[in-house]
Amino acid sequence: MAVKSQTAAVPQELPADSPLVAELVRITERTAIAAARLRGHGDEVAADRVATETMHAELQKLAIDGTVVVGQGPRDQAERLYVGEKVGAKRGPKVDLAVAPLEGATICAKNQANSISVAAIAPRGGFLPVPKMYMEKIAIGPGYPEGLIRLDATPAENLQALAEAKGVPVAALTACILDRPRHARLIEEVRAAGAAVRLIGDGDVVGVIHTTMPEETGVDIYMGCGGAAEGVLAAAALACSGGQMQARLVADRPGLVEQLRQAGIGDPKRIYGIADMARGDVIFTFTAVTDGKMMKGVRFSKTGVTTNSSAMRSAAGITQWIETFFRHA
Repeated sequence: MAVKSQTAAVPQELPADSPLVAELVRITERTAIAAARLRGHGDEVAADRVATETMHAELQKLAIDGTVVVGQGPRDQAERLYVGEKVGAKRGPKVDLAVAPLEGATICAKNQANSISVAAIAPRGGFLPVPKMYMEKIAIGPGYPEGLIRLDATPAENLQALAEAKGVPVAALTACILDRPRHARLIEEVRAAGAAVRLIGDGDVVGVIHTTMPEETGVDIYMGCGGAAEGVLAAAALACSGGQMQARLVADRPGLVEQLRQAGIGDPKRIYGIADMARGDVIFTFTAVTDGKMMKGVRFSKTGVTTNSSAMRSAAGITQWIETFFRHA
């Protein structure tokens, strides 16, 4: 099935000198610090709550007229950062937000690798408004011919295409897959094709981002089915950092097709590309809560707190790696 592009006009870019990149980093830093204080305490609900409350409070200070498009869930299931909530100081550019105050709450509670705080901004209409549901995904990093991977191809076909493009045997590739019973067949097929599998318990936004830095992370391709909200966030990251991604929503419960229709998504079998999910001038930032392959988590010391973050902007084509020390935090 071919990838179809949305017909709506591309959202207007944000001003080139917009301070939103630095301000969004500040927000994920503050959120990550709050979550890290509960790191390893075994209470994922409390960690997620404090992260959500912190990010919500920080976003209200931001000079934007913002709407949460991807957040903590529908209004009847989330008190803060619910889909449709208006955030910001109600002045400045009209923007949409995609946020995960604590991506990998279980990871944080167990003090395992790759829990992060994430926030992305796009001009109004820039993010695909997805209901709370699953999404099939496949993603690779930058530097490959367009259309190299296809959601409707077999795992073996995609792995072979990637191996040929990299100039390595399939056995040299590693696929990142969420460790879920639903992926048993996918895992079997990847291994049968000759590639290695890296199973992750949670955090598939990080799993996709890892494909952009295979030399550091050891991940060449992301495959599998995870949350749709996380899929849009991952697309936002790839819109800024480069790479390829295809995705398809999974309408596997009664009422989801109607929810898709109400959200303006008529065909549940449609395959989306990055430009369908994160469009216009996208800003994407994340701060590590726990240690990971790309950066260290929040560090507390007698003199202050140190954070490590990444900030990206699609229009500028830049990715920054930022270490910040807070003497008072």
